[in-house]
Amino acid sequence: MSQVLDRTRIQDIDALRGFALLGILVVNITFAASGFPIHVAEDPAYNSWLDQSVRWLSTAFVDMKFYLLFSFLFGYSFQLQMEAAQRAGAAFRPRMLRRLGGLFVIGVLHGVFLITGDILSVYAIIGLVLLGMRRVKDRTALIVAGAIYAYLFVTLAAASVFLDTAAILDPSAAVSAAQQTTANLAGSFSDVIGEHVRALPTYGLSLLAVQGPTTLAAFLVGMVVGRRRMLKNLNGNEAVLRLIQLVGFTVGITGGVYYASLGGNSDTRGVLISVLTAPFLSAAYAASLLRFMHTDRGEDIRRLLAPAGRMALSNYLGQSVATLLLFTGVGFGLVGQVSPLETMGFAVGIFVLQVILSHMWLNNFRYGPVEGALRAVTNATAPSWRRIDQAA
Repeated sequence: MSQVLDRTRIQDIDALRGFALLGILVVNITFAASGFPIHVAEDPAYNSWLDQSVRWLSTAFVDMKFYLLFSFLFGYSFQLQMEAAQRAGAAFRPRMLRRLGGLFVIGVLHGVFLITGDILSVYAIIGLVLLGMRRVKDRTALIVAGAIYAYLFVTLAAASVFLDTAAILDPSAAVSAAQQTTANLAGSFSDVIGEHVRALPTYGLSLLAVQGPTTLAAFLVGMVVGRRRMLKNLNGNEAVLRLIQLVGFTVGITGGVYYASLGGNSDTRGVLISVLTAPFLSAAYAASLLRFMHTDRGEDIRRLLAPAGRMALSNYLGQSVATLLLFTGVGFGLVGQVSPLETMGFAVGIFVLQVILSHMWLNNFRYGPVEGALRAVTNATAPSWRRIDQAA
């Protein structure tokens, strides 16, 4: 019975990670499909009520939500890896340093060659902070997470009061820059790489201002949840999950609607509200999926999503390969030629294909292709993906 519960727990986490991958793809694909999002500009070619509605819904319910869930799960898995190292009698620090180093290299290559922006290198850098804080008390970790959000509240509130965003963002200049970016992405591979490199300062500023600090906060909360075994042996009827849904959806949807109504990242007030309320909606999504997966119908969803989450790193990189081939001049060159609704359709199609391929791969191998390589770096061993028939 305990093996069944443990397997269910692992599938819960993997399914949550797979679900987060879908949300991350919905956001990331917009930066591959058009040069306009990186410049916080609207494409005049796609400005119908349908285009506006799709963008509004994505901004309200997806943007800034799913990387938090993914980051929370990173912190949770960090704690599990630390415990696994202790059980194996292995030194955790050198293993994790090698893992973070490998993740950083993969992230840099990913951000330069495959897509605008990258989260893996950020995880590697912030993971060093998490590694240094691995022995702090739960209370200290949560206080630091809270302090991060207090800092963001102060800085973003000050920016919203003293900075005139409308004056800083010149719409005509933004459209012109977005058109040039789109043209570069439609060019040769060297043009695409050049565009990725040029976007690094803009992306880096966003990381320093918002995404980096909130990622660390999510890491710390995930680590504490992992320590307290709060996701272990759930049955879906826990009162805390219902409370998270009630509070999370109320606060999170209110904030998301406000954020979208102000124009998303083009308004500092909207960004402030989204930063403060996005964690609530992320938590509500996770609680809802956990509750649903423990129903008779939901078990199938858990089994469906779990393999995609189990090889999340391979799928994250695979998403970028797919968008590179679909949208840039390296492949079909559809950049700037796809509406927001069609872009969402591509995202769903890519994810469905990844779910299928994940099942096929893990029916034969224990680790995803990139996971196996990173595992070898972590353990300082030769790469081995271990076929299922060799597991025994």
